[in-house]
Amino acid sequence: MASDFETHLRAVSLRVTRPRLAVLAALRDHPHVDTDQVIALVRAGHPTVSHQAVYDVLRALTDAGLVRRIQPARATARYELRVGDNHHHVVCRSCGAIADVDCAVGHAPCLTASDNHGFVVDEAEVVYWGTCPGCATERTSQ
Repeated sequence: MASDFETHLRAVSLRVTRPRLAVLAALRDHPHVDTDQVIALVRAGHPTVSHQAVYDVLRALTDAGLVRRIQPARATARYELRVGDNHHHVVCRSCGAIADVDCAVGHAPCLTASDNHGFVVDEAEVVYWGTCPGCATERTSQ
């Protein structure tokens, strides 16, 4: 019986390979990690997978739409498996922690461009910035 990952890879015409499965598993277990973290996670279980293989897999999975690459301002690129739902992110200014935020519901004026300049807009990206609970607690205890 094929795993969900294998099914998803085949659905986008990608071969099922050990590095691809390892990257998908790493992102399932650790959303919003950067490339170096993905490499470390993959190599912990598969030490023969090269750095270049992980870079290539991330690019292929992103191009195929199985992985989303996000890069908040002043931050390194991060990767996640949650794709296709136009969700947003909240980022801690102190430690860089990232969490998902579901798309705004009801009347959401920030998601409708005041002037689309002739573009057909099909997605909006919103990043909320602030301080995570851990960093806020640390600040108040200092």
